[in-house]
Amino acid sequence: MNHSTIRASFTPATAPILKAEPESIQLDAKQTALIVVDMQNAYTSLGGYLDLAGFDVSKTQPVVQQIQKAIDVAHAAGIQVIFFKNGWDADYVEAGGEGSPNFHKSNAIKTMRKKPELQGKLLSKGGWDYELIDELQPAPQDIVIEKPRYSGFFHTQLDSILRAKGIRNLVFTGIATNVCVESTLRDGFFLEYFGVLLDDACYQAGPVEAHEATLFNVKTFFGWVSDTQSFAESFAPVAQPKAEAV
Repeated sequence: MNHSTIRASFTPATAPILKAEPESIQLDAKQTALIVVDMQNAYTSLGGYLDLAGFDVSKTQPVVQQIQKAIDVAHAAGIQVIFFKNGWDADYVEAGGEGSPNFHKSNAIKTMRKKPELQGKLLSKGGWDYELIDELQPAPQDIVIEKPRYSGFFHTQLDSILRAKGIRNLVFTGIATNVCVESTLRDGFFLEYFGVLLDDACYQAGPVEAHEATLFNVKTFFGWVSDTQSFAESFAPVAQPKAEAV
């Protein structure tokens, strides 16, 4: 990794340094949120939307474990954790009708058109597909935001919540790297948020090359790429010296 470090004008000089590419970045815990994107049954589980649409979800478990590690670190460091849930009302009014590109491009909606027996089951609020997986249930202090499109900034309260809390840095985890994670990180960039993607805590929809393409885009144009261990090392509580034996 590059040994140079950047620090935003609002970041305290004493803020932890996160090892990242293309350069390290200083992040203050109070100014940072951990974003957990769409860790729903739809995106991680056999029988969920991605699986039924023909995407490989067999390798998502290691990503779940890394996200849990990142959440534990965030909780211990006082970093706000924000979960996203992607989907629509039971009648799919929020998904848009034939006049919306979402109606024609959403793989969930296309799968239900191809398989009418699935109608009403994919990404529908209140259903199993829509719910967060058992392994990643929010703590009382966490925030859960529902979103109707790929980006977490589109028609949600995310921006106002972040600004009210003085948060300027967003650390991203979740699924899918190349769709909802990248879309939200990009929109954050346009709104002056500093975005960091944790490589091993994200998983793509499609071949691994799709994940790698997002890493390139983020490192080159929109933010920084790090990993869960580096995140843990940066925000681990300062070890207390052991008392000497009398």
